[in-house]
Amino acid sequence: MNAPLKSPPYNPRMLRWAREWRGRSIEEAAAKIGKSAETVAQWERSDGAPTVSQARKLADYYERPSLEFFLSEPPEIQAPKAIPDFRTHVGAVVPERSREFQEVLQWCEAQRVNALDLYEQLGAQPLAIPEGLFSTLNTPPSRVADVARQALSFSFKEQVAASQRDALGNEIRARLERVGILTLRLTSLKQFRVRGICIADLPLPTIAYSNEAPVAQAFTLLHEFGHILVHESGITGFRYSDYESHPIERWCDRFAASFLMPDAEVALQLGGVPPTPAADFADPELEQLARTFGVSSHAMLIRLVHLGYVAASYYWDVKKPVFDTEEAKYKRFGRTKYYGARYKASLGDLYTGLVVAAWTSGRITNHNAAEYMGIKNLAHLNDIRRAVLGT
Repeated sequence: MNAPLKSPPYNPRMLRWAREWRGRSIEEAAAKIGKSAETVAQWERSDGAPTVSQARKLADYYERPSLEFFLSEPPEIQAPKAIPDFRTHVGAVVPERSREFQEVLQWCEAQRVNALDLYEQLGAQPLAIPEGLFSTLNTPPSRVADVARQALSFSFKEQVAASQRDALGNEIRARLERVGILTLRLTSLKQFRVRGICIADLPLPTIAYSNEAPVAQAFTLLHEFGHILVHESGITGFRYSDYESHPIERWCDRFAASFLMPDAEVALQLGGVPPTPAADFADPELEQLARTFGVSSHAMLIRLVHLGYVAASYYWDVKKPVFDTEEAKYKRFGRTKYYGARYKASLGDLYTGLVVAAWTSGRITNHNAAEYMGIKNLAHLNDIRRAVLGT
């Protein structure tokens, strides 16, 4: 008669550490593998142990390698870079960074490190952002926006045309990558009340942004671009009136607005700034003006407030709650058809192109390429290569 199979010698301390590291309760872990909470608790007290299959399921749930369960001590995990957090909400302090959000920050930093490693593998250097673009908070954001538009080679006419194709966010993203900025699109940011993340380190500063409407993505990308230009990393959240207490956020908002809605172009449409801001602004006129500039009504009204055409109270007290409700309901319908194109849309042309270039030139293996892309199925690599090369 065959002897019963023994469970591997997992370290019970590591079973508990991995669960707590991921912020899971014993009850949640037990439900994931169909066992009782007491059984999981016993495993963590060295009273019995999970099977190989159960351990793998737990490892996947905790998002840790199952081999770590054999370690005598928890591994050293580098904390994400300290990035100023400008998320604000009424009557509350800056929200606590959850384990999940910490992992988002670590992932963003990891992609930047990966991209720099790929440049080294290829024997190349990241593009250097032109020195003349950098600024300080003491420089008028409208002046910096004019210089930035020239540096991105993006005329106002091209901006309007891109917006009419619902491609303004993608077009600005492409222009930013062409001057040496890594861009990442993450659908998960919205659940943390985050619109954008900027790691302003050089070389290869990195922007992560959420899956908003195209015109909203454009504004967020330019806001984070502003962070880069003043050498200040940051986490940008949804706006409330107390954001005025953050000079960097105020400057970056005005930079993005100045870029998308130059004051000279606004004056051509509305004439000079009135002596006293208007108490309100009719919705049909606002929508028409927004279409002219290829932006959202929300962004357009903010710009009119900044320039002095409309009273700030009309925006904060009357229109902002409406805009927030509309934006909360926004959903992108449909998915990119092909797997490779979806990955390229998430990681961007710059990062994906580096992986494909290193892979096709033989500088990294299939396995390495899959790791860089964060995929498990090697067959998807060809889909990604076709998406990059357009074949």
